[in-house]
Amino acid sequence: MRSLIDILDLSVEELYEMIDTANDMIENPAKYAEACKGKKLATLFFEPSTRTRLSFEAAMLDLGGSVLGFSEAGSSSASKGESVADTAKIVSGYADIIAMRHPKAGAPLVAANNASIPVINAGDGGHFHPTQTLTDLLTISREKGRLHDLTVGFCGDLKYGRTVHSLIAALSRYTGIKIVLISPAELAIPDYVKEDVLDKEHMAYTETVDLEAALPELDILYMTRIQRERFADMDEYERLKDSYVLNVEKLEKAKSDMAILHPLPRVNEISVAVDNDPRACYFKQARNGKFIRMALILKLLSDDSLNTAVSQLPSEVSHLRCHNPGCITSCEQELAHCYRSMDGVNRCVYCDSEVK
Repeated sequence: MRSLIDILDLSVEELYEMIDTANDMIENPAKYAEACKGKKLATLFFEPSTRTRLSFEAAMLDLGGSVLGFSEAGSSSASKGESVADTAKIVSGYADIIAMRHPKAGAPLVAANNASIPVINAGDGGHFHPTQTLTDLLTISREKGRLHDLTVGFCGDLKYGRTVHSLIAALSRYTGIKIVLISPAELAIPDYVKEDVLDKEHMAYTETVDLEAALPELDILYMTRIQRERFADMDEYERLKDSYVLNVEKLEKAKSDMAILHPLPRVNEISVAVDNDPRACYFKQARNGKFIRMALILKLLSDDSLNTAVSQLPSEVSHLRCHNPGCITSCEQELAHCYRSMDGVNRCVYCDSEVK
């Protein structure tokens, strides 16, 4: 049994394999119509979602399987205080595979270490979103014909943008990648992404607040919304929410074959007029998500290896505590506070925050 918590749980070879499978599914859907017949997917969504939840459900149905689950914490036993660990144990008796979204970073890791079936991280707070990254990689591959030698601009909320963090980690394993980080200072990429990915992997990157100045060099522009739900201070959200708006006029400075991606939903950061531009790929990107999730479900259900999530947890160190209120350790009953040491810095294994 194997789970997917972080995009780096998959090797480069496995990524190419799943992209090939997804492309085959796009061309030959009937070939896979009964691939998961008799199997059940449990979608455990503790926070709202449209694309991710529905694409998981559509993926399993198109594979011939069935779906059960819930779409908000209030309709689950979490509203009564049930822990993620207990939920995972219970649902393991009802389904064959779990897709979990949770507002607390590290929750899917806790689930994977307590479930007896595979667990897929469908987004954990502002931390990771590996299946969106798979969607992004499939889209880039289909639009550009390669996953190497690309200049990729990330614009908007880079602090809380879990899709950004996951995609940067994935791109770190390909050659010739240059990253351009475009954000206000308040929403800059977290230090742990810089230290653990960009610097560690010697990736070329620049930081700027100027989208228009960055546009001419980009092969990919990855827009993100300013996420209201991640802000504790609504005054700060109101001040930053309109930081970047991509419109037709700004696109005049971009390459004719630049691909515009967005994990969606958008608010106002991409003008609807841009939808008619051939460089706009975000709706194709959303459709691609179903096929790459089909490939992932098929892979995990056919993989009989040991649960890799378990091996990610180091021994408990009782004197270190994670103080991040967005971490699963802030609410999960009797959860061991674990950390990993990287270049002399101790980071929580669940949320990657520095622990002292």
